[in-house]
Amino acid sequence: MDTSLLAEIGLVACFGLSSFGAVIGVTVNAPAVIGAWKKSSLNNRPAPFIMVIFAATCMTNIIYGYIAMDALASSVIMSDNYIFMLGCLTGICIGLNSYIQAMVCAHAADAFAETGRNFGNYIMVVGVAETFALFIMVFVILIAG
Repeated sequence: MDTSLLAEIGLVACFGLSSFGAVIGVTVNAPAVIGAWKKSSLNNRPAPFIMVIFAATCMTNIIYGYIAMDALASSVIMSDNYIFMLGCLTGICIGLNSYIQAMVCAHAADAFAETGRNFGNYIMVVGVAETFALFIMVFVILIAG
């Protein structure tokens, strides 16, 4: 498919904004995990390594942005204008989801450090936030045909 500059901007925005959101998300949740480890140490409890999961969750949104970009690039039924609009909106939505997911992870890390319990419950809530990015990606794949 021969794409115009407008479509190419949409494709780059899809992946770039998703990745940018993931980076912003890590700047929110990684310091929270470090603070949670510090809280555990100050309470004379071992700092659970499993909390690194909370710091790494936003990285999956980079993959979702790439898959959505690839689906848009492979589309033969969408005009360049639609690729531009959908690419930009997809990148913004997945990137924003990274930030929201990071906030959830930050609170989950703090709660787990304080209680030392209910890790599975916290991961389930993080999974709910993750699901939004998955839905966005899947719907873009379906729309792109």
